[in-house]
Amino acid sequence: MDVSTQGEIIIAKFIDTLTNQEDLKPKTLKEYAGDLKQFVSWFESPEHQEENIIFRIEDVSTPTLTRYRDVMQRISELKPATINRRLITLKRFFEWAITEEFIRHDPSKPVKLVPEEKVSPRQMTDKEEAALVAASEHNGTLRDQTILILMLHTGLRTMEVCDLSPRDISIGKRSGQLIVRAGKRNKQREVPLNSTCRAMLEKYIAELSPGSAYLFPSEKTGNRLSERALRHVIQKYMKLARLEGLSAHDLRHRFGYVMAVNTPLHRLAQIMGHDSLDTTMIYVKATRADLQAEVEKISWE
Repeated sequence: MDVSTQGEIIIAKFIDTLTNQEDLKPKTLKEYAGDLKQFVSWFESPEHQEENIIFRIEDVSTPTLTRYRDVMQRISELKPATINRRLITLKRFFEWAITEEFIRHDPSKPVKLVPEEKVSPRQMTDKEEAALVAASEHNGTLRDQTILILMLHTGLRTMEVCDLSPRDISIGKRSGQLIVRAGKRNKQREVPLNSTCRAMLEKYIAELSPGSAYLFPSEKTGNRLSERALRHVIQKYMKLARLEGLSAHDLRHRFGYVMAVNTPLHRLAQIMGHDSLDTTMIYVKATRADLQAEVEKISWE
């Protein structure tokens, strides 16, 4: 793509600042430079300007940027993720220009990103869940088995599992609950425990060291199990079960999908600690695979 010398110079200054002030990978820096060259090339092109104009940062206005966004969306037909990445690069570029006093006002501030359609996360199947649980039963400790069962039956986030204390668990004859004391955005909530969870936790807590500060302490240090260590534990059994393309967070998604079949949306949002019902809706929306299966039903072949 053709870019004027003046355009090349201003891009180089921006990239130089990022290189010196931030710990960014060469690939990331290259993407920033590429996004800016795309914009400058478009700005200086005959299709955009009636006459040959050399790029000057002070000549860029908000309407210019919204027009560029529309070109990417309607003419180039780029994916929303690509458009938004380029817009975010431009927003960062103009923030830098303000700091360097090249311009007084940021033309990119009012420019909105392109809405992206939320695609539902991949669903763990019944067979995959059974394989994962079997892998932990045959190869894991009681602690690890309890962690898996708890995550599959409560939908807790990894951080929330690591933060649990024995005092957060309350188990009765026919009911039980746990308290998430500091969930996302430090919100506290109560999560009900079904009979499977209660039975597993009772067995596990009976063998837990008295006075343990954490429900699932690190086996090495006895202190809080880190989220990284927890994800490593889950991945261990994922590999043993020969499951691919799944992570610790997919245990939470599994809970969401299974519960969404019969649970009212507002109740599921409360259990999972969602601020918005829009987030909970991902478990109701069909996945791409579901949609593909539906259209295949009317195929002539």
